[in-house]
Amino acid sequence: MTEYGKTVCGIVAEYNPFHYGHKRQIELTKEAVSPDVMVAVMSGNFVQRGEPAVVDKWTRAAAAVDQGIDIVFELPTIYSLQAASAFAHGSISVLKKAGITHLSFGSECGDLDNLQDIASTSIDPDHLRASLSAGIGYPKAYGLLTREMAPNDILAVAYLKELADTDIRPVLIQRTGDYLDPAIGEYSSALAIREALYNSRDIGDSTPMKDILIHADLNRLELYYPYLRMYLLTAKRDQLQSVFLFNEGIERHLVRQAEENPTYQGFLDSCVNARYTRSRIRRCLCHLLLGITYEEVRRLPAWDTLRVLAFNDTGRKHLRELKDSGVRIASTYAENPRPWREIELRAANVYGLVLPEEKRVYINKREIQGPVYRKLQSESLTL
Repeated sequence: MTEYGKTVCGIVAEYNPFHYGHKRQIELTKEAVSPDVMVAVMSGNFVQRGEPAVVDKWTRAAAAVDQGIDIVFELPTIYSLQAASAFAHGSISVLKKAGITHLSFGSECGDLDNLQDIASTSIDPDHLRASLSAGIGYPKAYGLLTREMAPNDILAVAYLKELADTDIRPVLIQRTGDYLDPAIGEYSSALAIREALYNSRDIGDSTPMKDILIHADLNRLELYYPYLRMYLLTAKRDQLQSVFLFNEGIERHLVRQAEENPTYQGFLDSCVNARYTRSRIRRCLCHLLLGITYEEVRRLPAWDTLRVLAFNDTGRKHLRELKDSGVRIASTYAENPRPWREIELRAANVYGLVLPEEKRVYINKREIQGPVYRKLQSESLTL
């Protein structure tokens, strides 16, 4: 129990898009924990794999509340566009401030003891696959048998490291299906659904967001390539070096590939090598699009404010308890500290840039409005 006298379970999510595997996680978590409140921290308009989300954050947050989450908090873009360690640090920091007693996460291996064993070591989750492949020995690490860890297990290790020395209890939910499986079925992956949408294929009954998605103006990084290519080929080297996450001479590599590749897919394929992963390349490109620099990140004040994207009546009660206990809550745009909200407004501006003008205007206006409220059908509001 928390200081609020109840069980609060958190989930780290992107819901890109929300699908029935996510709904299953929520349902199994409720069966395992019987929480009084379910909260999620969700990436905003740009997600951890280094891409714009397929649909905007407000739409995804509303879907999560419709499907069983009580409050959706925003993961600041500075954290959402980083590798596992920083992504996990930002996410768990949000959930700690939200007062969670339990953390639910998906896992391919399904072995919590195994993951905790790895998390208890000094290994860096951002280089976990490489370390295991190099033969670094952890007796119970299933990665030593497979020589590779799946994406959710890598994130799980990063989450468990962040939970060290806390009383927050991990709740492991065994994943069904393969993260990289392109097939559409009962528990299709978010990747499979996105690829089907991008290629105008039927997504079947794979997501409760189907009616929204099939009529949505879908976003993807490929649409920004003309802007990215222009900037890479015209910016001075010191300008590129100042962009957050640009290091180890990556700017020279990106410029060279932009010169040689007129298409985004050709550019991305040629950028990937033993040194630079696909996700790292994409995250760098997103920071370039957003104009986030090392200096801007250095000057950010300490993060201390929970920004609410969506909530229901149960969530409203918990938010009031959090406020009463002194937690800073941003229910309006202006309540989010200026340096942090300016990055989110910029992200909204860039996100809408490749969408139809009506949608672009909506995204920009929506950024400075309050969170989405969903009234519970089975409860009356008694606050």
